[in-house]
Amino acid sequence: MADQRRDSEHRPSPEALLEAARREERRIGKLRIFVGAAPGVGKTYEMLQQARARKKDGYDVVAGVVETHGRRETEALLEGLEIVPRRHVEYKGQKLEEMDLDAIIARRPQIVLVDELAHSNVEGSRHPKRYLDVQELMNHGIDVYTTVNIQHIESLNDVVAQITHVRVRETVPDAVFDRADAIELVDLTPDDLIQRLKEGKVYFPKQAERALEHFFSPANLTALRELALRRTADRVDEQLLTEMQAHAIQGPWPAGERILVCISEDPRAAGLVRYTKRLADRLHGPWMALYVEGRRSAQLSEEQRDRIADTLRLAEALGGEAVTLPASDRPIAEDVISYAQANNATQIVIGKSTRTRWFEILHGSVVHDLVRRSGNISVHVISGEAIAGPPIPKKSVRAAERDDAGNPWPYIAALAAVALALAVAEVIYSFLGSENVDLVFLTAIVGVAVRLGLWPSLLASVAASLCYNFFFLPPIYTFTITDPVNIAAFVFFILVAIIVSNVAARGRTLAMAAMERARTTDSLYAFARKLAGAGTLDDVLWATAYQTALMLKVRVVLLLPERGAIAVKAGYPPEDILGDADLAAANRPRLRYAARRQASVPAHAHRPRRHRRDGDRLRQAGPAPDHRPAAAPRRARRSGRARDRARASRRGDGSRRARR
Repeated sequence: MADQRRDSEHRPSPEALLEAARREERRIGKLRIFVGAAPGVGKTYEMLQQARARKKDGYDVVAGVVETHGRRETEALLEGLEIVPRRHVEYKGQKLEEMDLDAIIARRPQIVLVDELAHSNVEGSRHPKRYLDVQELMNHGIDVYTTVNIQHIESLNDVVAQITHVRVRETVPDAVFDRADAIELVDLTPDDLIQRLKEGKVYFPKQAERALEHFFSPANLTALRELALRRTADRVDEQLLTEMQAHAIQGPWPAGERILVCISEDPRAAGLVRYTKRLADRLHGPWMALYVEGRRSAQLSEEQRDRIADTLRLAEALGGEAVTLPASDRPIAEDVISYAQANNATQIVIGKSTRTRWFEILHGSVVHDLVRRSGNISVHVISGEAIAGPPIPKKSVRAAERDDAGNPWPYIAALAAVALALAVAEVIYSFLGSENVDLVFLTAIVGVAVRLGLWPSLLASVAASLCYNFFFLPPIYTFTITDPVNIAAFVFFILVAIIVSNVAARGRTLAMAAMERARTTDSLYAFARKLAGAGTLDDVLWATAYQTALMLKVRVVLLLPERGAIAVKAGYPPEDILGDADLAAANRPRLRYAARRQASVPAHAHRPRRHRRDGDRLRQAGPAPDHRPAAAPRRARRSGRARDRARASRRGDGSRRARR
């Protein structure tokens, strides 16, 4: 088993293999992007140089669109390359030139040069943006060389506007940039670029003067250069991680800093996330927040679960990646180390434990295990004072209390099980003797733990121990034990009973958690099928309301803006809408018809038995109290719009109910 586990850990990542297979697929062309910090750094010049080198190596290279801007050095590099003529487009009385996409596809070269990836096409073109033209060329198996300035990357648009006070209107989505098979940074120092600008190698003299006064200041160029270097480094780091996962290379490789922070239900977890964000900013590296969902996760309270979810959301809001990892049968520290190695994390941040020494002796310490097993990964153990900060505020809306909270029946059932075990033990004692009755009590304790949980099983353990002492250990019918052997037997029985109850209750908790995850997965799958079969917006809204009510055990009403007001569009249970006096008084025939149709023919009609059980379970859970008027009695079920129309036509009276 250990060898199989190690083999599974060293296997390549399926996602990385899929990505590598996609990139090696010859039917899809490859994308090479030449990135620069500003216009004039030499992106087009470098692209043409590499294109000429590929042509010399025997590749079929054509120029789809190359903007030389009148620079003689760039125009000289175009000589000897086949140029696909551009198409002419009439726009507002002017003749404009655009790349001829169809001509390039018909020509089917191996490599095509497409300058200025962020360019917006003339109105009436097949695609509004040039990067969409590039994607179509790649789908036809053509490799594309293109150029882009860092200020045209969508995620950096606001940052560039703050630096240069110029809002760039033409942008490229980050997904296109991250899709590139190769990123090449064309770098030039601000002094050299300003000198090129003064020499007229970037813009014409009048344009160059205005540019020097505004955009091309040394401070702006330095900031843009840093942005270009960082964004390119991030992309290279992603490529390195993909290659490591595809070839099952165990990290970390310290090519760049990647930080992993471990969070839990501890209230200090939010401060730990903020500390990691500050550390990542100082190290200029990406970071991740990891929560390992172990055996204890099923025993957490609703408030603790909310705290974990809020902490993960905080990590995403601060720019980190939130990850929830199901625990294996190994210690949690090993799961964390395996994830850190697979994702090339160079540093791990974890909070200092506040648990007692006895707890660590019995259950182990994740912090100590991490430090011992980390290897080349640095581990930061942060104290409470270092991560002090504002905690995540408590929720003003609380989930409904569990139905079994304060329920005495499980404890009564546990005592009844012990009484039954006592009766069976008396029968066995009369035939076989006292040495076999302890197994009867242990069987009852296991049954209580499996069916009712930990605390009823502990009560059963205490009651069974007392019954075993009182009825079967001499002197009988007293709680006094004089024989040392009987004392040892009694103590041993108590310890075994408590251990057995804990183990059985833990197994029950894990089984219930697995069943709950399976139900959730199945419910989401059914929801996806409902959405796939939805034909109208009403069907989508009703399916959403039903699924939300089923999972959260609450009443749900969906509100949407309509004609300048807020209208009720869907809800569950459906009788809440049909019985709402305010809604009935409103003049909304389409809404009333849709609500009645949802009540009569729900989206889950193709699986009636199972979802009737879900609806019964939802109603048994007890909806949240509200103060609306009582629901009107439900009418007989109808089968849909066709049956309503048929009944209306048979009546022929155009009744109000048929119109609704």
